[in-house]
Amino acid sequence: MAKPKLQPAGPAPDNPVGALCTALTALRTVDEARDFLVDLCTPAEIRALSERWHVARLLNDGSLSYREISQETGVCTTTIVRVARFLRDEPHGGYRAILQRLARKKR
Repeated sequence: MAKPKLQPAGPAPDNPVGALCTALTALRTVDEARDFLVDLCTPAEIRALSERWHVARLLNDGSLSYREISQETGVCTTTIVRVARFLRDEPHGGYRAILQRLARKKR
């Protein structure tokens, strides 16, 4: 089976990534999201995803250096740099969109 394209394109039923994105948007609660992740991912994959999200939140806060984030989280600086690049430079804006949405929700 060919690897799915990273960018969802075309109707979800014809595109595995698009279908996954559609499934994610159907989740309604934190418990549903947790259960879906447990079914979908290995514990190591969930840990990697949660570490990246934690790093994104810390980078967005802006009070810690990469080295301090690495010491606090145990995440390697290579991953921190990658998350920072996606947060700052990449056109997808996924981290930024969710961080902003969650910040508005807190108000």
